[in-house]
Amino acid sequence: MDNAKELYLDLLKKALTFYLWEDRAAAKLLFEPQNPIKKAIFDRFLGYLKKRHMQLANFSEFDPEKRKNGLDWPLMADTMIGLKRLDNIQFCVESVIKDKIPGDLIETGVWRGGAIIFMRAILKAHGVTDRVVWAADSFEGLPAPDVEKYPADAGSRFHQFKVLQVTLESVKANIEKYGMLDDQVKFLKGWFTDTLPGAPIKNLAVLRLDGDMYESTMDGLINLYPKVSKGGFIIVDDYGIAECQKAIDDYRKQNSVNDTIVKIDASSVYWRRL
Repeated sequence: MDNAKELYLDLLKKALTFYLWEDRAAAKLLFEPQNPIKKAIFDRFLGYLKKRHMQLANFSEFDPEKRKNGLDWPLMADTMIGLKRLDNIQFCVESVIKDKIPGDLIETGVWRGGAIIFMRAILKAHGVTDRVVWAADSFEGLPAPDVEKYPADAGSRFHQFKVLQVTLESVKANIEKYGMLDDQVKFLKGWFTDTLPGAPIKNLAVLRLDGDMYESTMDGLINLYPKVSKGGFIIVDDYGIAECQKAIDDYRKQNSVNDTIVKIDASSVYWRRL
């Protein structure tokens, strides 16, 4: 049975990343024009394409190494985090199950829902019925930078990325097609600054931060890090992004967090709360 679980989870990782089908990747990200008139024309054009089941894309050929390391933006895959980061999720979730670390699992910033699907699948493969997987996201993309409050986000353009704007309905549909949409998956819809302070979560065993920006990362840390049980894991998807790294470093310094940071790949890190 252990071998069957491992085979299933390995296959699921390759399916979620579309590694099996050599899914192409976006070569360039599309930005919204800043001029109001040009933006209106651009939005109308995108709406025209959407009604005809078309999209505007600039893509490159599949690169297996980039897909393993989460270094491309897949056109079709249900996650962009790559195989190594999925391996890390499996290690962390299986560790807290084995060590009986109390708490739920959460990802802040879920995109198309791939990591949520995988976390729920790990629980199901191990017969775990007393933990919830929380999906926290605006489901509208990232917020525009609040430069006065968070100067580190000055110049951030993530809020312009249409590809990051995945609706709650689309994410639920993705989770459903893998058979993972049940009462052990719950959603926190809205900006983190609004949803995380009052989130009905008692304890966390795994906190996975994927907010890209300083503000989004800090919101996750301030509101959720104190709920992480001793022995639980904190995973940072975007540590390779300067704004995110600064938020992590600032929080750890301000709160005397000295647990060792471990590298996952070129962009991501994790540590265990001891």
